[in-house]
Amino acid sequence: MKDLSNYRKSYEKSELLETNIPEDPINLFHKWFYETEAFNGTEEVNAMTVATHGLDGFPKSRVVLLKKFNEEGFIFYTNYNSEKGKAIIANPKVCLSFFWHSMERQVIIKGIAEKTAEIISDNYFDSRPDGSKLGAIVSPQSEVIPSRDFLDEKLKQLETDLAGKTIVRPEHWGGFLVRPVEVEFWQGRANRLHDRIRYQLQDDYAWKIDRLSP
Repeated sequence: MKDLSNYRKSYEKSELLETNIPEDPINLFHKWFYETEAFNGTEEVNAMTVATHGLDGFPKSRVVLLKKFNEEGFIFYTNYNSEKGKAIIANPKVCLSFFWHSMERQVIIKGIAEKTAEIISDNYFDSRPDGSKLGAIVSPQSEVIPSRDFLDEKLKQLETDLAGKTIVRPEHWGGFLVRPVEVEFWQGRANRLHDRIRYQLQDDYAWKIDRLSP
């Protein structure tokens, strides 16, 4: 067994204090996101983990790419018939998390997911490269398939069938908007006394801000 007990790092790059945070977590997320992007220490700053409660009773997490965020919430795209899609439709309470190691920061978002409007899914699908469009159509995501050749052959056939034609978004593929109800910001600090600031949405749509012990 590999002993990892000596894997340690001292976090000392920044701090997160109540005196320098906004009242709305989206504004702080925006600030952190673009600071991380500007630092250029993360190849895909929009990579996030999505955790769902599966139809088999187990929680499951996987990394996807955030494609948009605003005051409403956070949008990503997937196959609605995938394991992930079915889980979200059955139980829309999800958790998103970002880990930006270059900045010694984490963001954890609890929220309620809903399908985006069809026009939003259409617009994003239309913006994708043709290869990505065809891949979304070809792949029966999360289903058992006989081989890699199965996918490659389906893709070749679809390329032939749709040559010179407009590639239309399939109904089973689209976006999810996650509306946050709780957002926690974690800033690494020395001696494992990290800063943790939690925003919780209240009935009047104001955000309650608390500091959590690390």
